[in-house]
Amino acid sequence: MQQGQNSAMHKTPHFTAPLFFSDPAAALAQVQRIYHEGVDFLRTAMREFVDGNDTTGQQRVRACYPFVRLHTHSVMRQGTVPNSRLSYGFVAGPGRFETTLTRPDLYANYYLEQFELLLANHGGELEVGTSAQPIPIHFSFAEHDHVEGTMSAARRALMRDVFDLPDLTAMDDGIANGTHEPRPGEPHPLSLFTAPRVDYSLQRLRHYTGTAPEWFQNFVLFTNYQFYIDEFIKLGHAEMADPQSDYIAFVEPGNVVTRRTGLPAEVGDELGHAPPRLPQMPGYHLMRADRTGITMVNIGVGPANAKTITDHIAVLRPHAWLMLGHCAGLRNSQQLGDYVLAHAYVREDHVLDEELPLWVPIPALAEIQLALEAAVADVTGVPAAELKRIMRTGTVASTDNRNWELLPDNKPQLRFSQSRAVALDMESATIAANGFRFRVPYGTLLCVSDKPLHGEIKLPGMANHFYRERVDQHLRIGIRAVERLREGGPDQLHSRKLRSFAEVAFQ
Repeated sequence: MQQGQNSAMHKTPHFTAPLFFSDPAAALAQVQRIYHEGVDFLRTAMREFVDGNDTTGQQRVRACYPFVRLHTHSVMRQGTVPNSRLSYGFVAGPGRFETTLTRPDLYANYYLEQFELLLANHGGELEVGTSAQPIPIHFSFAEHDHVEGTMSAARRALMRDVFDLPDLTAMDDGIANGTHEPRPGEPHPLSLFTAPRVDYSLQRLRHYTGTAPEWFQNFVLFTNYQFYIDEFIKLGHAEMADPQSDYIAFVEPGNVVTRRTGLPAEVGDELGHAPPRLPQMPGYHLMRADRTGITMVNIGVGPANAKTITDHIAVLRPHAWLMLGHCAGLRNSQQLGDYVLAHAYVREDHVLDEELPLWVPIPALAEIQLALEAAVADVTGVPAAELKRIMRTGTVASTDNRNWELLPDNKPQLRFSQSRAVALDMESATIAANGFRFRVPYGTLLCVSDKPLHGEIKLPGMANHFYRERVDQHLRIGIRAVERLREGGPDQLHSRKLRSFAEVAFQ
């Protein structure tokens, strides 16, 4: 194991001096080299530690993330950018901008695009080197590496004396929340997320969805009912049976991979196994070769799950996420099975009150709204001029109180009326608000499943009939909306209205 030393008596990989690059591909290759040398060093040290070989002596073992840095000297941008309409890819003004990077295998195409845009917008060179931010040992493990499980409790307790463990102080969302203020002499951020924050979320995604981050696609559908997942599974397997399908694989919890008919299995597919029980928010992935397929996650009921999963999926920088679920219709004119296209939100979920104050408006995004409305027309066959018969566009209220209608003072009902809300659920405002917060385009299309204010509550027989009639159509509408968004290209999606006037450069 190659090693070096520093003044803090850390056992580290050999030091790699920072280098400057005018070629984005060369800059990415250097990021990959530094990162992989670091994690290989940590994995070797960890294996020795698990085997009981105290080769570290009195030294701590440490490897650090790579960084990329940009120096700019002018507010002016160059005129060489292929698509100057993009809302990202440039910094706000002169200064020093920097971020740590992780998993350059998973993010290779993403990093390359960001590097290309920075150099096209600002010219000069990118500086790549080794940061001072340690890689926590837990984040260095390979996907199926569980060596720590073979250690005794005493040996595991000793880990913190030898290796760096995850440090929550390096993972806050101040940059995304717009509250981060660089200290004097500190660089401005290039990205919404630091490397430790990204690694933390990648670990959490495995836990909550039961699937590896590598499978996630750039378009994400969320639902609050298992019925939608059942239909998505049927659709996924049908696509895999079609040799002409644009989708190449379907992945289910436990990393169970089904390849499209005619495509060979790939290395690692054999490691997937259906779990004995489903994870908390199971994820399913209908994959395309360019990652513009569809991921669907059953977030269950409630705003806490909605916040949790979007907190973590956000680090994958998807092109859009959409909420498809059931809601209570608040207008007597609505019928069970009608659709609601949200154009505003009443946020009574409370899970984001600290990160995103209630005075921040959550705007409707024209590109998403148009795609959802057109998809309803495409799938139902109802002419656009007559869509109002089956779909209302209006305000959706989201609450954290499932039994709001039982409160004796009727205050929630009064607030919903004052807000002109047409529908109520527990997740949509959270999905949209976190999309706004993390600069991920968002949208909501709900289906009315009951009308509690008008005496129409779900009874078992009614519910079963309703689900059979509407779930398949609703899901097909969501998929058609994704197809429309994909056809328009990601450049049309990443709206300037999601970005502040002192925004980070990375998408």
